[in-house]
Amino acid sequence: MTTTIKIDPITRIEGHARITLHLDDNGTVEKALLHTTQFRGFEKMCEGRPYYEMPALMARSCGICPVAHLIAGAKACDEILAVKIPYTAMVLRRLMNYAQIIQSHALAFFYLAAPDFVFGFDGDPKTRNIVGMAARDPELAKDGIKLRQFGQQIIELLGGKRIHPAWIVAGGVSEPLSQAHREEIRAKIPAAKEIALRAIAKFKPILNSYQAEIETFGNFPSLFMGLVDDHGNLEHYDGKIRVVDSIGNVITPGYPSTKYMDLIAEAVEPWTFMKFPYYKPLGYPNGLYRVGPAARLNVVTRCGTPLADAELDEFRTVCGNPALSSYHNHWARLIEIIFCLERMERKLAEDEVLDKHVRAGAAANSLEGVGVAEAPRGTIIHHYFVDDQGVMKSANMIIATGHNNLAMNRSILQVARSFVDGKKLNEGMLNRVEAVIRAYDPCLSCSTHAVGRMPLKIDLVSSQHETVDTLSRDDA
Repeated sequence: MTTTIKIDPITRIEGHARITLHLDDNGTVEKALLHTTQFRGFEKMCEGRPYYEMPALMARSCGICPVAHLIAGAKACDEILAVKIPYTAMVLRRLMNYAQIIQSHALAFFYLAAPDFVFGFDGDPKTRNIVGMAARDPELAKDGIKLRQFGQQIIELLGGKRIHPAWIVAGGVSEPLSQAHREEIRAKIPAAKEIALRAIAKFKPILNSYQAEIETFGNFPSLFMGLVDDHGNLEHYDGKIRVVDSIGNVITPGYPSTKYMDLIAEAVEPWTFMKFPYYKPLGYPNGLYRVGPAARLNVVTRCGTPLADAELDEFRTVCGNPALSSYHNHWARLIEIIFCLERMERKLAEDEVLDKHVRAGAAANSLEGVGVAEAPRGTIIHHYFVDDQGVMKSANMIIATGHNNLAMNRSILQVARSFVDGKKLNEGMLNRVEAVIRAYDPCLSCSTHAVGRMPLKIDLVSSQHETVDTLSRDDA
């Protein structure tokens, strides 16, 4: 008789989800499913609204990575306007995105993932958290807080608010950067860089001390996808889509991001509200690919900044090129933090960053627009359709966590089969199943969308907790 283990909710992630493990009579895991249990519906809510509201409206789908949605939404609107935004506006958008990546990676690494490394995956859950870390290593906990604070402060200095700034708009940004704020940001960078370098020096030995986890946390052949610039360097704001396979062959060298539909299609399953994007040439589900920090390092030729490139060399020596284990996302996040600080420092040194011309004006000149950028968790796509008055007809969003959906489901199955013994359960086994999801740092609030007619299943349960009737509507 099949036994089901439920992990509900998954802890130390953004949003709400659960995992079900289906065991056979011998206590061996037969099947593992990740259920995203919330549904937001932002694509439907936008219909009938003017296109220029989209960046700020769509950013409300998430409080963790709103800047990524602002950027993707604004870039889609730039296409609808059919304008090239001012250079300074592009630089300022980049600066805010760097700050967003830094604060989000700091949250994911120090707050959500690091307790497993500090206390061990079998550690007491009462102390295996940020509070326990603060007691064990106060400097480490403070560093995590300060690094996240740095990113949030930069977002506030640029956009006026730390969460949901409406500063990134169709055609550019709404206000230029002042000299005073430029110098304030520049003054904060050295301390942030010192924290990031201290963190990576401290955690590299720890990160590589969990070999069983490295071998099983989403360690399988797959495709990897990310944006690169014209030289193949790491790119977060703009660029072309590059896809590499599990042995490092570049199978899509640089595809225009606005034509993503040639490469990516989407499927749905009845047991989750998250879509399943897949690489179209390989079909579903064989077209599994991964995005995010480690995937970005797998697809690039170089990062393009000295400190990050030096770390990339070591990362590839230790983890492989490409690095197949999703466990290595943790190390990759620290490398990206260093990269963003270096790029921020470089861009703030440009005289053009203070230019007052930061917005291009126009009416709707196109009926369709695509905006693609790299969010902390991976590639994010906003695709808008408007009528000739600029009113939204429909939208499609493919979110970073959604790209990783197939990979996350395969990863929990791999970890569960490696660690879970249904006849002798312990907390550490189940924590590892959760931890592989934390390796992807999913952002579930903005990743839940439906394709076509949303599947629905209603169970009628008696007071004795027995299911007496079920009504279902398959997606069609």
